[in-house]
Amino acid sequence: MADLHILRHHTLGLPNARKVAFKWAENAEKEFGMQCTYAEGQTVDEVTFERSGVHGTLSVTKDKFELQARLGFLVGAFKTRIESEIIKNLDDLLTPQPKLRVHAKPHANKKT
Repeated sequence: MADLHILRHHTLGLPNARKVAFKWAENAEKEFGMQCTYAEGQTVDEVTFERSGVHGTLSVTKDKFELQARLGFLVGAFKTRIESEIIKNLDDLLTPQPKLRVHAKPHANKKT
């Protein structure tokens, strides 16, 4: 058995952190075949996730994400790869995306 513990601090506040956690759960289900359950709380939300060989929780507060997971024997052999994928996925979701700026093209003056 191998254990994972990942902690990420943020300044999103709980409502925005919830959005990130929902997206994380959607990604975990789609990309890794996890079954996720989301439970909202007053100050802490919890995403429980599981699939064959893996189970754990992602706790979400106004200022941190804390993931704890237990990997089964066979899956534990891939701990480093799994951990780096989870970190990348979470960090990508926590990194603000630049807003696209739309520049209007000046209209060419037409002579008639």
